[in-house]
Amino acid sequence: MDMNGKTALVTGAGSGLGAAIARQLLGAGARLVLLDRAGDRVRDLAGVIDPAGDKTLALGVDICDRSAVAAALAQATAHFGGLDVLVNNAGTDVTASLEEVDAQAWDAVLDTNLRSVFYLCKSALAHLRAADGGQGGQIVNIASTAATRAWANASAYHASKWGLLGLSRALHAELRPQGIRVSTVIAGGMRTPFLLDRFPELDPGKLQDPATVASAVAFLLSVPRGSVVAEITVLPEQETSWP
Repeated sequence: MDMNGKTALVTGAGSGLGAAIARQLLGAGARLVLLDRAGDRVRDLAGVIDPAGDKTLALGVDICDRSAVAAALAQATAHFGGLDVLVNNAGTDVTASLEEVDAQAWDAVLDTNLRSVFYLCKSALAHLRAADGGQGGQIVNIASTAATRAWANASAYHASKWGLLGLSRALHAELRPQGIRVSTVIAGGMRTPFLLDRFPELDPGKLQDPATVASAVAFLLSVPRGSVVAEITVLPEQETSWP
């Protein structure tokens, strides 16, 4: 994959899969806009992977805040002169039964996992139309096997990821004639804090390395113009924690 001269924005870039994607894209020559609610964390990552600081712009942004998203896009495009790739990776979850989960927690999951993707895609649309010399840019949305099957005590997460998959398919159909390619990664369990900090009983050896899923993102971005991979599913070989 050659991303020299291209600018990619990655949300949830401070750790886990987001950080792995950032490393992959930087290694391919991309300039990176790294967004994370934890500003210190994403700035620390930028300092490690780009010590000179000339290929990364790290911003602490709450992507559920529409005005903050618009401001971040304006700052990013002014800094690097445009935007070619948007990777919507940020995600959150609440593990609680329907009886236990409250409306505030439900809304927080839907806001982060679904509504923020709408905000970002809408805010980035004009820039993505102009990308690649006017041919159009790319959007990669990180979904989950939670968009294709279900387990207990995760109703908000399932609703958000099924919604994200539907949104991605709709944008694929709508934006394709405009030259903007939209792809979805349906990812299985990874060795990241997102799972391991909440479910210590999981066997890390049966989960997949987030770098492998990041490689799938890199593959989607490397497909030559004239084709688009609309969806790709990346699963660990042995993980059986979910029904």
